[in-house]
Amino acid sequence: MARAKEAQVTDIYRPEPATVLQAKPVTEMEIAFAFRLDSGRELGHLPGQFVEISIAGMGEAPISISSSPTRKGSFEMVVRRVGNVSGAMHRLKPGDKVGIRGPFGTHFPVDGAMQGKDVLFICGGIGFVPVRSAIQYVLDNRKQFGRVTILYGTKSPAERLFCDETVAWAKAEAVTYIETVDRGDPKWKGSVGVITTLLPKVKLKPADTVVIVCGPPIMYKFVLIELQNMGLRREQVYVSLERHMKCGVGKCGHCQINGVYVCQKGPVFRYSDLTPIPEAFR
Repeated sequence: MARAKEAQVTDIYRPEPATVLQAKPVTEMEIAFAFRLDSGRELGHLPGQFVEISIAGMGEAPISISSSPTRKGSFEMVVRRVGNVSGAMHRLKPGDKVGIRGPFGTHFPVDGAMQGKDVLFICGGIGFVPVRSAIQYVLDNRKQFGRVTILYGTKSPAERLFCDETVAWAKAEAVTYIETVDRGDPKWKGSVGVITTLLPKVKLKPADTVVIVCGPPIMYKFVLIELQNMGLRREQVYVSLERHMKCGVGKCGHCQINGVYVCQKGPVFRYSDLTPIPEAFR
């Protein structure tokens, strides 16, 4: 029995082959991908985790998983073109092969602190990608959670993600969805302003709410101040941090913040655990 159990352990250093099922451009800079592991097994991730994806001859990069584990048969990622590996990914087509290591990292507390609570999601820009996994999970297990509020901000209307899905969220039972852009265009009829301008529109019970925040570093500074002013304690707030991760398993040291390895202790942290580490939001 012991040998059989050991044989099932995945080698964290060895990529597992996967096939591209979908490669759909969603903005000028981002493509939404769907993958399936060639072994046929599910990825086995939790919302907020990431994988290392490798392209033959190019290297590998850490990418957040954007779909919920409740959606079986494949897993999704949205990739922004910023470097060699992501540039190579933007040339992938359905049927192409990649390597997958993971999942790695901590996850949003969908199976813990969020259970039975109202949930406020605050997402900025590409930070919407990992949070989408948690939103899908909550909506797929609707009876386990209270009221859901989703705030989303981008620089411009052209950078908005998951537009078809957000329309459905806005119509879902006990869900409030509000979005804003920093700069509108002639066709934009929605809110204009930074994401903190949406918080006064939110009705919540501070003692019964868990908050999930993900976005650019500058967003955290002002959002966290506003949440404190609204009566939220730091223990009720969870953040997902982006850092220059590389190996994904705490060996290379690229993602250290004062000795804390984001790839292992994060990327999801409870805000109260980061209070002694101000560098986390720079």
